Amino acid sequence: MGDKPRPKLPSGKKPGVIEGFTSYVKLVARLLTDRRVNLLLKLLPAGSLLYMLMPDLLPGPIDDALLVWLGTTLFVELCPEDVVKEHRKALNSVVEGEWREVEDDTPELN
Repeated sequence: MGDKPRPKLPSGKKPGVIEGFTSYVKLVARLLTDRRVNLLLKLLPAGSLLYMLMPDLLPGPIDDALLVWLGTTLFVELCPEDVVKEHRKALNSVVEGEWREVEDDTPELN
């Protein structure tokens, strides 16, 4: 689990906390909708989120956050590696395009 390199942004920099978190949430969402991922495996993150709706076994939000983190981490780690790589690549890719000036022909309203 810990031997995998941290994903990098297209610019080559490592993502910050917010960028890393949003990228991870997007990865989990993409994997949940991918048909190549086993349905039983999809129960891990779904079950950990449902746990948050149940009465707390331990006081405080720490156990909820820990369980959601554990459920999503196990889910990503147990998903087929090639599927995870494909989705990570898609999330980290940059859409190339061209820049061009467009002249505004609309009259100004004063």
